[in-house]
Amino acid sequence: MRVFFIGFGQAGGKVVDMFIEQDKRSQTQSFRGIAVNTARTDLMGLKHIELKDRLLIGQTVVKGHGVGTDNVTGARVTADEIDSIINAIDSRGTHDIDAFVIVAGLGGGTGSGGSPVLARHLKRIYREPVYAIGILPAPEEGRLYSYNAARSLSTLVNEVDNTFIFDNSAWKNEGESVKDAYSRLNDEIVRRFGVLFRAGEVGKAGVGEMVVDSSEIINTLRGGGISSVGYAISEKVSPRTKQQKKSLFSGLMRSNKDKTEQVLTGEDKSAKIIALVRRAMLGRLTLPCDYSTAERALVLLAGPPEEMDRKGVEKSKSWVEENIAGVEVRGGDYPVQSDYIAAVVVLATIGNAPRITELLETAKSTKEEVLKSKEKRTTMFDDGIEPLFE
Repeated sequence: MRVFFIGFGQAGGKVVDMFIEQDKRSQTQSFRGIAVNTARTDLMGLKHIELKDRLLIGQTVVKGHGVGTDNVTGARVTADEIDSIINAIDSRGTHDIDAFVIVAGLGGGTGSGGSPVLARHLKRIYREPVYAIGILPAPEEGRLYSYNAARSLSTLVNEVDNTFIFDNSAWKNEGESVKDAYSRLNDEIVRRFGVLFRAGEVGKAGVGEMVVDSSEIINTLRGGGISSVGYAISEKVSPRTKQQKKSLFSGLMRSNKDKTEQVLTGEDKSAKIIALVRRAMLGRLTLPCDYSTAERALVLLAGPPEEMDRKGVEKSKSWVEENIAGVEVRGGDYPVQSDYIAAVVVLATIGNAPRITELLETAKSTKEEVLKSKEKRTTMFDDGIEPLFE
Protein backbone atom coordinates (compact mmCIF):
# COMPACT_ATOMS: atom_id res chain seq x y z
CA MET A 1 0.00 0.00 0.00
CA ARG A 2 1.38 3.40 -0.95
CA VAL A 3 0.57 6.04 1.65
CA PHE A 4 0.91 9.81 1.71
CA PHE A 5 1.37 10.97 5.30
CA ILE A 6 0.64 14.49 6.51
CA GLY A 7 2.14 15.13 9.94
CA PHE A 8 0.11 17.94 11.50
CA GLY A 9 1.49 19.73 14.54
CA GLN A 10 4.36 18.69 16.79
CA ALA A 11 3.29 15.11 17.57
CA GLY A 12 2.13 14.40 14.02
CA GLY A 13 5.34 15.74 12.51
CA LYS A 14 7.54 13.58 14.75
CA VAL A 15 5.57 10.42 13.98
CA VAL A 16 5.63 11.00 10.21
CA ASP A 17 9.36 11.73 10.45
CA MET A 18 9.75 8.24 11.95
CA PHE A 19 7.58 6.68 9.21
CA ILE A 20 9.86 8.22 6.59
CA GLU A 21 12.95 6.96 8.45
CA GLN A 22 11.48 3.46 8.56
CA ASP A 23 10.68 3.58 4.84
CA LYS A 24 14.24 4.64 3.99
CA ARG A 25 15.66 1.77 6.07
CA SER A 26 13.40 -0.83 4.44
CA GLN A 27 13.99 0.64 0.95
CA THR A 28 10.40 -0.04 -0.08
CA GLN A 29 9.45 3.51 -1.14
CA SER A 30 5.92 2.88 0.13
CA PHE A 31 5.65 6.09 2.13
CA ARG A 32 5.99 9.77 1.35
CA GLY A 33 4.97 12.67 3.51
CA ILE A 34 5.08 16.29 4.58
CA ALA A 35 4.99 18.06 7.93
CA VAL A 36 2.72 21.04 8.61
CA ASN A 37 3.06 23.24 11.68
CA THR A 38 2.61 26.75 13.04
CA ALA A 39 5.80 26.46 15.15
CA ARG A 40 9.09 26.91 13.33
CA THR A 41 11.20 25.17 16.02
CA ASP A 42 9.11 21.97 15.77
CA LEU A 43 9.70 21.78 12.03
CA MET A 44 13.43 22.40 12.40
CA GLY A 45 13.69 19.49 14.86
CA LEU A 46 12.70 16.91 12.23
CA LYS A 47 15.45 14.72 10.78
CA HIS A 48 14.13 12.68 7.86
CA ILE A 49 11.46 14.80 6.18
CA GLU A 50 13.22 17.00 3.65
CA LEU A 51 13.26 20.75 4.28
CA LYS A 52 11.16 21.42 1.19
CA ASP A 53 8.46 19.15 2.65
CA ARG A 54 8.16 21.09 5.92
CA LEU A 55 5.45 23.73 5.70
CA LEU A 56 5.17 26.60 8.17
CA ILE A 57 1.67 28.10 8.23
CA GLY A 58 0.08 30.98 10.14
CA GLN A 59 3.12 33.25 10.07
CA THR A 60 1.01 36.41 9.82
CA VAL A 61 -1.04 35.33 12.85
CA VAL A 62 1.36 33.62 15.27
CA LYS A 63 4.75 34.62 13.80
CA GLY A 64 6.05 31.04 13.74
CA HIS A 65 5.58 30.50 17.49
CA GLY A 66 2.64 28.06 17.40
CA VAL A 67 -0.99 28.55 18.40
CA GLY A 68 -0.53 27.61 22.06
CA THR A 69 -3.12 24.80 22.43
CA ASP A 70 -5.77 27.03 20.83
CA ASN A 71 -7.29 24.63 18.31
CA VAL A 72 -9.82 27.20 17.09
CA THR A 73 -6.92 29.32 15.87
CA GLY A 74 -5.31 26.16 14.48
CA ALA A 75 -8.43 25.46 12.43
CA ARG A 76 -8.70 29.05 11.22
CA VAL A 77 -5.05 29.24 10.15
CA THR A 78 -5.36 25.93 8.28
CA ALA A 79 -8.48 27.12 6.46
CA ASP A 80 -6.74 30.37 5.49
CA GLU A 81 -3.71 28.55 4.08
CA ILE A 82 -5.28 25.37 2.73
CA ASP A 83 -4.14 26.17 -0.83
CA SER A 84 -0.50 26.21 0.29
CA ILE A 85 -0.91 22.83 1.99
CA ILE A 86 -2.59 21.25 -1.05
CA ASN A 87 0.15 22.66 -3.31
CA ALA A 88 2.80 21.11 -1.05
CA ILE A 89 1.03 17.75 -1.28
CA ASP A 90 0.70 17.97 -5.07
CA SER A 91 4.38 18.86 -5.46
CA ARG A 92 5.33 15.52 -3.86
CA GLY A 93 3.13 13.60 -6.31
CA THR A 94 -0.16 11.83 -5.62
CA HIS A 95 -0.81 9.92 -8.85
CA ASP A 96 0.28 6.52 -7.50
CA ILE A 97 -0.84 6.64 -3.86
CA ASP A 98 -3.57 4.44 -2.36
CA ALA A 99 -4.53 6.59 0.63
CA PHE A 100 -3.83 9.75 2.62
CA VAL A 101 -3.11 9.43 6.34
CA ILE A 102 -3.21 12.52 8.59
CA VAL A 103 -1.27 12.07 11.84
CA ALA A 104 -1.88 14.47 14.71
CA GLY A 105 -1.91 14.81 18.46
CA LEU A 106 -5.51 15.73 19.30
CA GLY A 107 -4.83 17.58 22.55
CA GLY A 108 -2.79 20.47 21.22
CA GLY A 109 -3.64 23.37 18.93
CA THR A 110 -2.25 23.04 15.40
CA GLY A 111 -2.86 19.34 14.73
CA SER A 112 -6.03 19.23 16.80
CA GLY A 113 -7.60 22.17 14.98
CA GLY A 114 -6.09 21.78 11.53
CA SER A 115 -6.57 18.06 10.88
CA PRO A 116 -10.37 18.10 10.39
CA VAL A 117 -10.05 21.12 8.08
CA LEU A 118 -7.41 19.42 5.94
CA ALA A 119 -9.37 16.16 5.86
CA ARG A 120 -12.45 17.92 4.48
CA HIS A 121 -10.46 19.47 1.63
CA LEU A 122 -8.59 16.25 0.82
CA LYS A 123 -11.91 14.40 0.55
CA ARG A 124 -13.25 17.09 -1.75
CA ILE A 125 -10.23 17.19 -4.06
CA TYR A 126 -8.97 13.57 -4.25
CA ARG A 127 -10.63 10.23 -4.88
CA GLU A 128 -8.34 8.26 -2.56
CA PRO A 129 -9.55 7.50 0.99
CA VAL A 130 -8.45 9.78 3.81
CA TYR A 131 -7.61 8.25 7.19
CA ALA A 132 -6.39 9.76 10.44
CA ILE A 133 -4.17 8.53 13.25
CA GLY A 134 -5.27 10.56 16.25
CA ILE A 135 -3.16 10.54 19.41
CA LEU A 136 -5.15 11.05 22.62
CA PRO A 137 -3.54 12.94 25.52
CA ALA A 138 -3.23 11.25 28.91
CA PRO A 139 -5.56 12.66 31.63
CA GLU A 140 -2.59 14.05 33.59
CA GLU A 141 -1.68 16.31 30.69
CA GLY A 142 -4.55 18.55 31.79
CA ARG A 143 -8.24 19.07 31.21
CA LEU A 144 -7.66 21.60 28.45
CA TYR A 145 -5.92 18.89 26.41
CA SER A 146 -8.80 16.50 27.01
CA TYR A 147 -11.29 19.17 25.98
CA ASN A 148 -9.32 19.91 22.81
CA ALA A 149 -9.09 16.19 22.00
CA ALA A 150 -12.82 15.59 22.45
CA ARG A 151 -13.70 18.59 20.32
CA SER A 152 -11.22 17.65 17.60
CA LEU A 153 -12.14 13.95 17.54
CA SER A 154 -15.89 14.57 17.35
CA THR A 155 -15.24 16.71 14.26
CA LEU A 156 -12.52 14.55 12.71
CA VAL A 157 -14.52 11.29 12.64
CA ASN A 158 -17.08 12.99 10.39
CA GLU A 159 -14.44 14.26 7.94
CA VAL A 160 -12.27 11.16 7.35
CA ASP A 161 -13.01 7.66 6.08
CA ASN A 162 -11.77 6.10 9.32
CA THR A 163 -9.93 7.22 12.44
CA PHE A 164 -7.29 5.11 14.17
CA ILE A 165 -6.81 6.08 17.80
CA PHE A 166 -3.66 5.73 19.87
CA ASP A 167 -4.31 6.39 23.56
CA ASN A 168 -1.23 7.69 25.38
CA SER A 169 -2.67 6.87 28.79
CA ALA A 170 -2.98 3.16 27.91
CA TRP A 171 0.66 2.94 26.89
CA LYS A 172 2.41 5.03 29.52
CA ASN A 173 4.30 2.94 32.04
CA GLU A 174 3.68 3.23 35.78
CA GLY A 175 5.54 6.21 37.21
CA GLU A 176 6.65 7.41 33.78
CA SER A 177 5.87 10.95 32.73
CA VAL A 178 4.19 11.46 29.37
CA LYS A 179 7.06 13.71 28.27
CA ASP A 180 9.62 10.97 28.96
CA ALA A 181 7.41 8.41 27.20
CA TYR A 182 6.84 10.36 23.96
CA SER A 183 9.68 8.79 21.97
CA ARG A 184 8.74 5.26 23.00
CA LEU A 185 5.04 5.83 22.32
CA ASN A 186 5.79 7.22 18.86
CA ASP A 187 7.88 4.13 18.15
CA GLU A 188 4.93 1.91 19.13
CA ILE A 189 2.72 3.78 16.65
CA VAL A 190 5.19 3.51 13.77
CA ARG A 191 5.91 -0.17 14.39
CA ARG A 192 2.24 -1.17 14.18
CA PHE A 193 1.06 1.04 11.37
CA GLY A 194 4.30 0.58 9.43
CA VAL A 195 3.54 -3.14 9.07
CA LEU A 196 -0.11 -2.51 8.24
CA PHE A 197 0.36 0.19 5.61
CA ARG A 198 3.28 -1.55 3.92
CA ALA A 199 1.22 -4.70 3.28
CA GLY A 200 0.89 -5.71 -0.35
CA GLU A 201 4.11 -4.06 -1.49
CA VAL A 202 6.44 -6.51 -3.25
CA GLY A 203 9.77 -6.68 -1.47
CA LYS A 204 12.89 -8.83 -1.59
CA ALA A 205 11.07 -11.66 0.20
CA GLY A 206 8.57 -12.05 -2.65
CA VAL A 207 4.76 -12.21 -2.70
CA GLY A 208 2.67 -13.86 -0.03
CA GLU A 209 0.36 -16.84 -0.47
CA MET A 210 -2.63 -14.80 0.72
CA VAL A 211 -1.86 -11.26 -0.33
CA VAL A 212 -3.31 -8.38 1.68
CA ASP A 213 -3.32 -5.50 -0.78
CA SER A 214 -4.59 -1.94 -0.49
CA SER A 215 -8.16 -2.89 -1.47
CA GLU A 216 -8.38 -5.31 1.48
CA ILE A 217 -7.37 -2.57 3.91
CA ILE A 218 -9.66 0.01 2.28
CA ASN A 219 -12.67 -2.33 2.36
CA THR A 220 -12.02 -3.15 6.02
CA LEU A 221 -12.01 0.55 6.92
CA ARG A 222 -14.90 1.66 4.71
CA GLY A 223 -17.46 1.82 7.53
CA GLY A 224 -15.96 4.95 9.08
CA GLY A 225 -15.94 5.59 12.81
CA ILE A 226 -13.07 4.68 15.14
CA SER A 227 -10.69 1.74 14.83
CA SER A 228 -8.11 0.13 17.08
CA VAL A 229 -5.06 -1.98 16.24
CA GLY A 230 -3.51 -4.94 18.04
CA TYR A 231 0.04 -6.13 17.55
CA ALA A 232 2.19 -9.03 18.71
CA ILE A 233 5.64 -10.27 17.79
CA SER A 234 7.10 -13.77 18.09
CA GLU A 235 10.30 -14.93 19.70
CA LYS A 236 13.28 -14.99 17.38
CA VAL A 237 12.64 -17.47 14.57
CA SER A 238 14.90 -20.55 14.48
CA PRO A 239 17.21 -20.69 11.43
CA ARG A 240 15.16 -23.35 9.62
CA THR A 241 15.81 -21.69 6.26
CA LYS A 242 19.42 -22.85 6.09
CA GLN A 243 18.34 -26.45 6.62
CA GLN A 244 15.82 -26.19 3.78
CA LYS A 245 18.21 -24.62 1.25
CA LYS A 246 20.03 -27.87 0.40
CA SER A 247 20.46 -29.60 -2.92
CA LEU A 248 17.55 -31.08 -4.82
CA PHE A 249 18.68 -34.59 -3.91
CA SER A 250 18.89 -33.98 -0.19
CA GLY A 251 15.13 -34.46 0.08
CA LEU A 252 15.42 -37.98 -1.35
CA MET A 253 17.70 -39.06 1.47
CA ARG A 254 15.44 -38.05 4.34
CA SER A 255 14.25 -40.78 6.64
CA ASN A 256 10.65 -41.39 7.72
CA LYS A 257 11.54 -39.66 10.97
CA ASP A 258 12.44 -36.49 9.03
CA LYS A 259 9.09 -36.62 7.21
CA THR A 260 7.23 -36.94 10.49
CA GLU A 261 9.12 -33.96 11.89
CA GLN A 262 8.26 -31.96 8.77
CA VAL A 263 4.52 -32.59 9.31
CA LEU A 264 4.80 -31.66 12.96
CA THR A 265 6.65 -28.50 11.95
CA GLY A 266 3.72 -27.53 9.69
CA GLU A 267 1.27 -27.99 12.55
CA ASP A 268 3.60 -26.07 14.83
CA LYS A 269 3.67 -23.13 12.41
CA SER A 270 -0.15 -22.98 12.36
CA ALA A 271 -0.33 -23.08 16.15
CA LYS A 272 2.30 -20.35 16.44
CA ILE A 273 0.38 -18.07 14.07
CA ILE A 274 -2.95 -18.63 15.84
CA ALA A 275 -1.38 -17.93 19.24
CA LEU A 276 0.26 -14.78 17.89
CA VAL A 277 -3.03 -13.43 16.49
CA ARG A 278 -4.78 -14.15 19.80
CA ARG A 279 -2.06 -12.22 21.64
CA ALA A 280 -2.42 -9.30 19.25
CA MET A 281 -6.18 -9.04 19.67
CA LEU A 282 -6.43 -9.82 23.40
CA GLY A 283 -3.34 -7.83 24.38
CA ARG A 284 -2.79 -4.10 24.56
CA LEU A 285 -4.62 -2.32 21.73
CA THR A 286 -3.84 1.17 20.44
CA LEU A 287 -7.22 2.09 21.94
CA PRO A 288 -8.53 -0.23 24.69
CA CYS A 289 -12.01 -1.26 23.63
CA ASP A 290 -14.60 -4.01 23.62
CA TYR A 291 -13.36 -5.95 20.59
CA SER A 292 -16.67 -7.83 20.37
CA THR A 293 -18.30 -4.62 19.09
CA ALA A 294 -16.05 -4.34 15.99
CA GLU A 295 -17.95 -4.44 12.71
CA ARG A 296 -15.02 -5.66 10.59
CA ALA A 297 -11.49 -6.92 11.11
CA LEU A 298 -8.27 -7.57 9.26
CA VAL A 299 -5.57 -10.08 10.20
CA LEU A 300 -2.07 -9.56 8.82
CA LEU A 301 0.99 -11.77 9.40
CA ALA A 302 4.42 -10.45 8.43
CA GLY A 303 7.63 -12.43 8.60
CA PRO A 304 9.98 -14.82 6.77
CA PRO A 305 8.20 -16.59 3.86
CA GLU A 306 9.09 -20.05 5.19
CA GLU A 307 7.32 -19.23 8.48
CA MET A 308 4.05 -18.21 6.86
CA ASP A 309 1.28 -20.81 6.92
CA ARG A 310 -2.01 -20.58 5.01
CA LYS A 311 -3.82 -22.91 7.39
CA GLY A 312 -2.73 -20.84 10.37
CA VAL A 313 -3.95 -17.61 8.75
CA GLU A 314 -7.33 -19.16 7.87
CA LYS A 315 -7.84 -20.51 11.40
CA SER A 316 -6.86 -17.13 12.85
CA LYS A 317 -9.42 -15.36 10.68
CA SER A 318 -12.11 -17.82 11.83
CA TRP A 319 -11.23 -17.23 15.47
CA VAL A 320 -11.40 -13.43 15.04
CA GLU A 321 -14.75 -13.73 13.22
CA GLU A 322 -16.17 -15.70 16.16
CA ASN A 323 -15.22 -12.90 18.54
CA ILE A 324 -16.40 -9.71 16.78
CA ALA A 325 -19.86 -8.36 16.01
CA GLY A 326 -19.52 -8.46 12.22
CA VAL A 327 -18.71 -11.26 9.79
CA GLU A 328 -16.24 -9.46 7.52
CA VAL A 329 -12.75 -10.63 8.43
CA ARG A 330 -10.01 -10.30 5.84
CA GLY A 331 -6.49 -11.52 6.19
CA GLY A 332 -3.27 -12.73 4.68
CA ASP A 333 0.49 -12.70 4.88
CA TYR A 334 3.21 -10.24 3.99
CA PRO A 335 6.64 -11.87 3.48
CA VAL A 336 9.56 -9.81 4.78
CA GLN A 337 13.19 -10.56 5.50
CA SER A 338 13.16 -10.67 9.29
CA ASP A 339 14.09 -12.83 12.26
CA TYR A 340 10.61 -12.40 13.74
CA ILE A 341 6.95 -12.89 12.89
CA ALA A 342 4.55 -10.01 13.58
CA ALA A 343 0.77 -10.18 13.77
CA VAL A 344 -1.41 -7.11 13.25
CA VAL A 345 -5.15 -7.17 13.93
CA VAL A 346 -7.28 -4.20 12.85
CA LEU A 347 -10.59 -3.88 14.70
CA ALA A 348 -12.60 -1.55 12.48
CA THR A 349 -15.56 0.62 13.48
CA ILE A 350 -15.69 -0.33 17.15
CA GLY A 351 -18.83 0.41 19.15
CA ASN A 352 -17.57 0.64 22.73
CA ALA A 353 -14.37 2.28 23.98
CA PRO A 354 -14.50 3.44 27.64
CA ARG A 355 -11.64 5.91 27.10
CA ILE A 356 -13.64 7.79 24.46
CA THR A 357 -16.66 7.95 26.76
CA GLU A 358 -14.47 9.23 29.60
CA LEU A 359 -12.88 11.82 27.31
CA LEU A 360 -16.24 13.18 26.16
CA GLU A 361 -17.54 13.38 29.74
CA THR A 362 -14.40 15.23 30.86
CA ALA A 363 -14.77 17.68 27.99
CA LYS A 364 -18.44 18.27 28.79
CA SER A 365 -17.77 18.99 32.47
CA THR A 366 -14.82 21.22 31.55
CA LYS A 367 -17.01 23.27 29.24
CA GLU A 368 -19.68 23.66 31.93
CA GLU A 369 -17.10 24.84 34.48
CA VAL A 370 -15.70 27.39 32.04
CA LEU A 371 -19.18 28.80 31.43
CA LYS A 372 -19.88 28.98 35.19
CA SER A 373 -16.59 30.74 35.88
CA LYS A 374 -17.43 33.38 33.28
CA GLU A 375 -20.79 34.00 34.92
CA LYS A 376 -19.18 34.40 38.36
CA ARG A 377 -16.34 36.57 37.13
CA THR A 378 -16.23 39.87 38.99
CA THR A 379 -14.18 42.99 38.50
CA MET A 380 -12.17 44.92 41.07
CA PHE A 381 -13.35 48.19 39.60
CA ASP A 382 -16.67 49.92 39.91
CA ASP A 383 -18.72 49.77 36.73
CA GLY A 384 -20.01 53.24 37.55
CA ILE A 385 -16.66 54.90 36.82
CA GLU A 386 -16.59 56.34 33.35
CA PRO A 387 -13.71 54.93 31.22
CA LEU A 388 -11.39 57.15 29.21
CA PHE A 389 -12.76 55.74 25.97
CA GLU A 390 -15.13 53.08 24.74
